[in-house]
Order: sequence, then structure tokens, then C-alpha cells
Amino acid sequence: MTHSIPTPDPDLTSRGPLAEPVDDQVTPFHVDGLDVRGRVVRLGTALDAVMAHHVYPPAVKRLLGEAVALTVLLGSTLKISGRFILQTRTDGPVDLLVVDFTAPQDVRAYARFDAGRLEALLAELGHGQPVDSGRLLGSGHLAMTIDQGLSVNRYQGIVALEGGTLEDAAHRYFAQSEQIPTRVRLAVAEEVHPGDAASSWRAGGLMVQFLPTEGGRIRPVDLHPGDAPEGSELPVSEEDDSWMEAQSLVGTLEDVELVDGELSAERLLYRLFHERGVRVFEPENVVAKCSCSRERVTGVLANFSREERESLVEDGKIVVTCEFCGRSYGFKAEEIVGPEEPEAAADEA
Repeated sequence: MTHSIPTPDPDLTSRGPLAEPVDDQVTPFHVDGLDVRGRVVRLGTALDAVMAHHVYPPAVKRLLGEAVALTVLLGSTLKISGRFILQTRTDGPVDLLVVDFTAPQDVRAYARFDAGRLEALLAELGHGQPVDSGRLLGSGHLAMTIDQGLSVNRYQGIVALEGGTLEDAAHRYFAQSEQIPTRVRLAVAEEVHPGDAASSWRAGGLMVQFLPTEGGRIRPVDLHPGDAPEGSELPVSEEDDSWMEAQSLVGTLEDVELVDGELSAERLLYRLFHERGVRVFEPENVVAKCSCSRERVTGVLANFSREERESLVEDGKIVVTCEFCGRSYGFKAEEIVGPEEPEAAADEA
């Protein structure tokens, strides 16, 4: 399944960029002169709401913010209803990240971390120093899953994480799984407010993809085969000039521009691509919302064996807590385990 950005509705009246910044939205765009399509995401209160259910250290919040921005960029491209799930499993201090985007707008997220290992890493680097996401994640893998319901097979792409950032993993995913020239930028920042007010978090992301009308112009850079003899010359693929220019422009983008609450997504895109004729399209909202429910939890428990369900019983009841939102669901033991099985009749002497 090709995971590319769909073509937006064509030919809106030309106008200047809107100056008013709006958070918690994804803005699709198209740069006609470069055959580039893309999306910008800006997250504010929705990101705070996603992280409000857990007590995360700032370093974990920053990493989770990157994961949420990346997931929204990718998940919002789904053309029909469905879920896009990003999940990492690694050996680093943050050994699990899960971000679940349900089209068209709902997102939830969860991070699991080892407080002791995280503290040791921060002490090694020096408290107050930024922590690279690759150091937090370590080695393992990242899986991206598209789930469109029971009637459609799941699609999943998996890439290795070897100490690189989530941006690196996204580029590797598109090179290996989709073979679509893609560039991703992610940024997260903490906003400190005066007085005793709690700080808030912002995240921004940009994704551009080279999708020319002439398919032959797409020449992804060849991946290293891995088994070539040492010293042998590998073939070199020359990239299209338009795609090289697009990458150069994206390379000028600074983190502060992605998270600037005073800079609208449209003005950001105008700064980058106005000389090539950038068109923006109707933005899509992003909402922090958990999809858990009593019915869903009941369905999950029903897939457990009787022995597994019995092991969950404490004081005659079963309590399940959602890892995403922290909501707890309580059940009487007989609701989940079922009635006690009658003892087998004793064999007659």
C-alpha cells in the first residue's frame, strides 16, 4: 500500500497567506513549481491534553511530542476512516512509544520509560542539556500500522532504530517501504509561563513528498545492499533537480519556526516556497481524544483465556486502566470470567 499524500482539491483563488496562527491543525499544501506535496502540523493545547494523563519528565515529553507530530502528519493522509498507529520498542530509557491516530482527527499517545536509566542519562549529559531522541530510544524497531477495520487487511511497515532520531526513522521507512522521496522535519518546545502557571508544550512538523505527474522522474536513492564486497563501487542515483531544490529549501527551516505560536502555517509555507508558487488547502483539525470504552475493554478481555481472566480477579472484581488516558473500568468477576464451572462428579467406587 503506497502511503502518499493525496492531491488536494485543485484551483483555489490565489491570495496572500493568512497571518493568524491556529494551533491543533494540519495544513495540506502543493508546490506546483517543484512537483511537491506536503503537510504542516502545529500542535498546542491538543499536545498538552495528550500528555496530561501521565507525569512525564521534560525529556520524555519532548520525545513524545515528536512522535505525536509525526503520527498526525502521516495519519491525516488516510483517505478513508481508519487508524494509523506508530509504535517503538527499543532498549533505551524510553522503551515504548505508542501514538494512535483515528481519522479524521483524534489522537492519543503513551510513553513508557525507566526513571532510573533516564536520570543516569541526564546526569551523564549534564542536567539542562537537550537529549537527542536517539539516546532516549536506543536500538530496536519502529512500526507504522494502518488499520482500516475488519474488512481490510492491516498494512504495517517496520524499520530498525539504531540510535537515530524519529526523523531518521521516518526517512528510512519511506525509502524502504514506500520508495517515495520524502523529507520530514519535527520540532518540540516547552513554553514557560510567568508566575506559578504550569508550562505548556508545542510541537510542529513538516512533511514534503516528491510526486511528479511523470512517474519516471522519481528516482529514489539506492539503498546500500549490505553484502557488497569492501571497496566495490556502488551505483549512484542522481536525484531530480526539483526534488533537490525542495530538500534544500526544507533544510533552511529552523526548529523555532515550526513551533512559533505567532507564525501561521501559511506564512511558514510562504517563507519556504513562495518563489515556486505554493498553494495551501483547507486545514484539518486535530483533537486529543481517547477511543477507550467499557465495550472495547470487554471485547479485549473476551479474547483472554479463562485462566488469564481469572488471574486478573482481585477481591471479586477486575479493574482495567487505560494506559492512554488513565480511565479505569471495573467489572464484577462473574461478568468477565463467567459462572464458576461445576466440579466434576467423583468417580463411583
